[in-house]
Amino acid sequence: MMIISSSFNWWGSFLAVHLHSYLQFTNLQMDTQIQGTVKFFNEEKGFGFIKHDNSSKETFVHANGLIDQIEANDKVIFDVQEGRKGPNAVNVKRIN
Repeated sequence: MMIISSSFNWWGSFLAVHLHSYLQFTNLQMDTQIQGTVKFFNEEKGFGFIKHDNSSKETFVHANGLIDQIEANDKVIFDVQEGRKGPNAVNVKRIN
């Protein structure tokens, strides 16, 4: 009985720590949306770049990361997610 009890306590602690970390990460992601301007977007090829408003950084955007259709000079908000070849803009939404 003691083995079951100590295993349960270990798993319970493990899950609690990871759930807490996940919730912190989720809140961080939600609070850190970036505002930018679409530098260009090629609809035929399905990609482009967004320039960050608060820095000189530019982030690659693929059509799969879009919530709204975008075109050059649109103001957008987005999240950044690490992709296979570097950072990608995801959850891209136009703003007024």
